[in-house]
Amino acid sequence: MQLFYAAASPFVRKVMVTLHETGQLDDVELIDAAGTPLDATDMPTAHNPLGKIPALARKDGPAIYDSRVICRYLDSRAKSGLYPERSQWETLTLEATADGIMDAAVLMVYEGRCRPENMQSSDWVDGQWDKISRALDAVTTRWMSHLAGPLDMGHIAMACALGYLDFRHDARAWRKDHDALDDWFAAFAGRESMLATRPDLM
Repeated sequence: MQLFYAAASPFVRKVMVTLHETGQLDDVELIDAAGTPLDATDMPTAHNPLGKIPALARKDGPAIYDSRVICRYLDSRAKSGLYPERSQWETLTLEATADGIMDAAVLMVYEGRCRPENMQSSDWVDGQWDKISRALDAVTTRWMSHLAGPLDMGHIAMACALGYLDFRHDARAWRKDHDALDDWFAAFAGRESMLATRPDLM
């Protein structure tokens, strides 16, 4: 298999952590890809017409893309139980919440990176952060008991989302008023899979 990736992407990191946790890292060749919504020249458009990463090329079928699809595929391939039947809807919802945090955080980066300065909107950026803040509040009030349970994809996705907030938006201080989530992340970030995929080290 070939994984088209960029180490700074939180969605790619989610796939990379999954590869580590399920023992499949050696089954994948990593192919560097980079681009923005304005320039997909170096993105794997032959494998993902949306021009986005991650994308996974397989020998036994067509390429698949979107981190949720790839992670579900890898979990099924390894039979690792990261989407446990007993709590699959909770796991999927927590994963979707984490992916939403990543979406908003990446859009904030793109606003500064892709738009001319005179066209950038601070209100729009703050609106994206409001989404993140609401999501963090929801995780703190509704999902801490789930995060205290056995490892599943919700854990991996949330850890990658929080790691990206540290990486790109540290000045926003997401930990304020989220002490329990901060404590959980501090422990989870020490996992070998997380340490091996830190974007500032890759």
